[in-house]
Amino acid sequence: MINLGISSVHHIAIICSDYAISKKFYTEKLGLTIVREVYREARDSYKLDLALGEQYIIELFSFTSPPARTSRPEACGLRHVAFQVKNIEDTVRQLALVNINSEPIRIDEFTGKRFTFIADPDDLPIEFYEI
Repeated sequence: MINLGISSVHHIAIICSDYAISKKFYTEKLGLTIVREVYREARDSYKLDLALGEQYIIELFSFTSPPARTSRPEACGLRHVAFQVKNIEDTVRQLALVNINSEPIRIDEFTGKRFTFIADPDDLPIEFYEI
């Protein structure tokens, strides 16, 4: 086996269809903080770096007319983004306060842990997984 020296995930890149709506969703509704926002004139594109606490986790990109994302659960490619939480019921209540509906809470058949999903403005599945 090779040793690449990987120690953690650095970030997740997300391309959105409406920058203003997605920026508001990730910052105001999910509570991520802006590390850096750059407008790239040559590409007519924004790049928004977002953090959870002190940890840089998401690059949010806008592009002119990006193709629609395949969002079926078993499509190839990125399946979903998952955040760990301490109490899934509290998370669901807080999401409801900002008008985000979650799926019913389920139990992971392998770990016995509880989880739920929401969708971002472009229908990207986002999981909240209780630790």
